[in-house]
Amino acid sequence: MLPILQTITQPAWTAAAHVAQRATMVATGLVTARAGEISITPNDDGLPGIAQLKEIVGAIMSIGLILAVVALIIAAIVWAFGANSSNPSLAGRGKTGILVAAVAGVVCGASVALVNFGWNLGQEI
Repeated sequence: MLPILQTITQPAWTAAAHVAQRATMVATGLVTARAGEISITPNDDGLPGIAQLKEIVGAIMSIGLILAVVALIIAAIVWAFGANSSNPSLAGRGKTGILVAAVAGVVCGASVALVNFGWNLGQEI
């Protein structure tokens, strides 16, 4: 009876292994999940000027980071001036400015990672 059971379960194991292999290939992006599915990915050489556009965006990111540092320094000066002149409103604005400048620096620095996260999340839908 054991050989009969083995011959019945052998096709089931083969089918399960094939399904697992296909699922792994779909998850890694080697094949698409459905036949006839459209697959479009970003293309670096689709239009002229893409390399220059990347340089411009990188320069804008650098400017944003520099401005965030300048804003942080100015906010620290405002906070110090407000604290030393017994002006709590000015000190509070300086503290808020430091927080805003720090968040701006984080967003400028993480912008590429955030966009890539959104792109990857959108590809999963």
